[in-house]
Amino acid sequence: MNADRPVDNAPYLSFQQGGLTIEGWSRAAVQSYWRIPELNVGFDLGAQPWDFMGTPNWFITHTHLDHIAALPIYLARRRMMKMPPPKVYVPQENKDDVEKLLRIMHRLDRGRQAVELFGVTAGQEFELDRQHIMTAFETDATNASISEDDDESQIVTAFDTVHTIPSRGYMVWDVRKKLKEEYVGLPGEKIRDLRLSGVEVTREVRVPLVAYTGDTSPKGLDNYPACYDAKILITEMSFIRENHRREKIHKFGHMHLDDFLERADRFKNELIVAAHFSTRYHPKEVRRLLDQKLPPQLKARMRVWV
Repeated sequence: MNADRPVDNAPYLSFQQGGLTIEGWSRAAVQSYWRIPELNVGFDLGAQPWDFMGTPNWFITHTHLDHIAALPIYLARRRMMKMPPPKVYVPQENKDDVEKLLRIMHRLDRGRQAVELFGVTAGQEFELDRQHIMTAFETDATNASISEDDDESQIVTAFDTVHTIPSRGYMVWDVRKKLKEEYVGLPGEKIRDLRLSGVEVTREVRVPLVAYTGDTSPKGLDNYPACYDAKILITEMSFIRENHRREKIHKFGHMHLDDFLERADRFKNELIVAAHFSTRYHPKEVRRLLDQKLPPQLKARMRVWV
């Protein structure tokens, strides 16, 4: 029990990387839930820590119960605390059934399941609520030339993952408008005049901040290469033992430690959060095998969430 939390109803770990905080927990067939508080965004609702209730944007990867079971209680808690309806995104194929589920919970609980529910297909983009000023990564050399006047937002892009039911992964991008090179150094009034005359003086720059895959076979990563470039990648590694056949693991939409070893040179991420380990593994076994098998360049950037 953590005395600093008002209600400690679901476990989660916390880790900071480059100005962002990753909070969450994931165990295969048990529960998965994550959030990035600085971005006001959460992923999956297999359980719902009381602390996560204030996060207003939730992106659900798929409708297996260990990823969505807590949605009704999350909505009920926000209603009880007189918070506005959150925005919840689910695969388009499941939107109607999720709406039916919430109507049934309304009747059972005698309380309205207030939510803005969106169906999501691959390639769709959603701008996050701008309730904060993004500060993460502003000290990076790649962003050193960005001025305080540059327009900035965070956009979430959905992409297909490969699981046993319809599933989406999500990428959070930091999107900035930067002055085109040919206009750098011009006086402010000259840039203003160009804008007023209809000239597009800025270009869009996107930095992949956070990739979240949920449950997927390796094709979920391979088919969306930006996952390998995101500053933070949160993904699954359900299986680790050598005697677990990868063709069967992939068939059921999951990944094995060996899938990471084969792709070790592709991961450019600053941080890789590996989670969703099978319940047949003791945490000590997970840490021991990964410590033995991960190459140094991957081990240094991987945080094992178990």
